[in-house]
Amino acid sequence: MRPHHRTLRLLGCLLLVAMAASATGAAPAPPASPTPLDRVVPAPASVAPGGSPYRLTRGTHIRFDGSRETRGVAEYLARILRPSTGYRFPVTDEGAGGIRLRIADGPFGAEGYRLDSGRGGVTITAARPAGLFHGVQTLRQLLPAAVEKDSVQPGPWLVGGGTITDTPRYGWRGAMLDVSRHFFTVGQVKRYVDQLALYKINKLHLHLSDDQGWRIAIDSWPRLATYGGFTEVGGGTGGFYSKADYREIVRYAASRHLEVVPEIDLPGHTNAALASYAGLNCDGVAPPLYTGTEVGFSSLCVGKEITYDFVDDVIREIAALTPGGYLHIGGDEAHSTSHEDYVTFMDRVQRIVQKYDKTVVGWHQLTGANPVKGALAQYWGLDGTGAQEKARVVKAAQSGTGLILSPADRVYLDMKYTKETPLGLSWAGYVEVRRSYDWDPGAYLPGVPGGAVKGVEAPMWSETLENSGHIEFMAFPRLPGVAELGWSPAGTHDWERYKARLAAQAERWDALGIGYYRSPQVPWGSGGR
Repeated sequence: MRPHHRTLRLLGCLLLVAMAASATGAAPAPPASPTPLDRVVPAPASVAPGGSPYRLTRGTHIRFDGSRETRGVAEYLARILRPSTGYRFPVTDEGAGGIRLRIADGPFGAEGYRLDSGRGGVTITAARPAGLFHGVQTLRQLLPAAVEKDSVQPGPWLVGGGTITDTPRYGWRGAMLDVSRHFFTVGQVKRYVDQLALYKINKLHLHLSDDQGWRIAIDSWPRLATYGGFTEVGGGTGGFYSKADYREIVRYAASRHLEVVPEIDLPGHTNAALASYAGLNCDGVAPPLYTGTEVGFSSLCVGKEITYDFVDDVIREIAALTPGGYLHIGGDEAHSTSHEDYVTFMDRVQRIVQKYDKTVVGWHQLTGANPVKGALAQYWGLDGTGAQEKARVVKAAQSGTGLILSPADRVYLDMKYTKETPLGLSWAGYVEVRRSYDWDPGAYLPGVPGGAVKGVEAPMWSETLENSGHIEFMAFPRLPGVAELGWSPAGTHDWERYKARLAAQAERWDALGIGYYRSPQVPWGSGGR
């Protein structure tokens, strides 16, 4: 037989085999299926799946209702979708179908939204742009994780059919980044902001001063940054933000609907300031810069009037740079300040914050002084914190002080997961993923009125953290759980269901280049099923 006849016969046989397989019901590769609507983190308030999915195509437009704020959310979404799909996603205020973002009256509050998906398109409706933005984060999670990649992927790009109606449980859902123990650049802060936004975090608390470094330029006291800013834990070069740098962080955070809350820690944690200006010390002698990790040894001189000139100038300049409504004055671990001096100092400094039209926030030791009306106290105690200290916080809450809950042995993201964790500290204990998730902010401090709890915040202290990789390893996978505690209804909180949804996030983190801790408590590789 001639060679080309053998080739034809072989091709014919292969065709017959394929036809026979089809006739006998041999299954082809299964079709892609959309992500279930209830796979989202944080868990939505209400999910009603049903109907046909929507498929993104080359013809999909992103439509907005004509307002500048809505257009900004639409363009943000387009920038996410274009690299991985290869589609143009024109942003327009005309036409129908595709992905539609609309502002309308409804039971959404300041941050809630409704997402409707079906064969004809996806519509996200909210009362305010922040709600649309949060709805976009939900849409991202309903698309395949490959949508996060920066190169063209094969798809298909399906969004499951149905409706999600969602509003947050708490108005304060925060994350704190300590840029004082180790300095992080503007670019590194922006990267963290993007990760926070994915899980609907709405406050970025920046810890801008401590014993080891002063990180914000103050025109009236320039040596704070130019001298006090150039060190960090371990003796590195440190750094500081110019006012333009800080404005850029504020702008970028606002574009992701996060409000920046600046913190200047007072009257302790002030060695960098004391080293920069001898006159702030009671004896007039400046201490050396500090690169260790001990706490509680420094204090501003409460009896000197120059101390309050200094505080007034710093708060005035930072308040002018910060469009948000809050300014954090620290107040923790002031072990070198007598109780009487502490009360005197905090009472006076709170009035300075109010003078510049900001709401006072302080660590919960503020409740040992006299919190002003409207002040917020950030609780960072442990489950085992003494009854007397907890009672003082509860009493303040009963008297009108709002609380932000950040229990250190639950949501301090710098705590080691286990004794083998190469980064982090363990003074509050080891904090595995389940422990960080499995508690209820509304019931954590018995006796606190429900309305006094304003939300939750996950602090990230940086004694051992030097780069974005370190931040991400300690934040993930715990950060999404804290976000869920702040956003989702209490009735949705269930560890067994949550850990499956959390496992499904891993593919998205891989696509985003986020390194994370593979906790044995989470069924990684299960696809969340």
